[in-house]
Amino acid sequence: MSSSPVPAVWCYFISALLDAVDGHAARLLNQSTRFGAMLDQLTDRCGTACLMVMLSVFYPSYAFFFQMSISVDISMHWIHLHTTLLQGKGSHKTMSIEDPYPLQIYYTSKPVLFIMCCGNELFYIMMYLIHFYDSAYFKFLAIVLFPIALAKWMMAILQGYTAARNLVAIDVAERQAQVKVN
Repeated sequence: MSSSPVPAVWCYFISALLDAVDGHAARLLNQSTRFGAMLDQLTDRCGTACLMVMLSVFYPSYAFFFQMSISVDISMHWIHLHTTLLQGKGSHKTMSIEDPYPLQIYYTSKPVLFIMCCGNELFYIMMYLIHFYDSAYFKFLAIVLFPIALAKWMMAILQGYTAARNLVAIDVAERQAQVKVN
């Protein structure tokens, strides 16, 4: 990844394509599982983290930004997925009316979810390619995609905050039920 940008980018794109296809295939064939959902989240986070680690090496003055991006990406998705499982939801994309409106739009509008996820990934890919190629086109795309990446980052923080709030509600309800039993 540090010296072969063309194969690295191709592998990243193929991975993203297969990620989209396998989820649709599982739903179409009624073969969705919690294991599959967990594995999907895990592989997404690992792939993005690897790319951000490389970007931290390429752009040391921005390493803290990439490190924070890794931390936010992993932690917020983990608590969100964990909480949705504890709530008994069938999918981490299932939203309730109590959830913040931006999250409802993010998870229920396929075009919004697609633009946010693709825009975010493409921003990081452009940053990766800029390291190897002095291309005005890649730089332009990175500038255009940065607001999407930033919005996705803020959405992840909102997602984590909401999941933490919901997890506290689960804990409170369990504690109250335990007190009633005793």
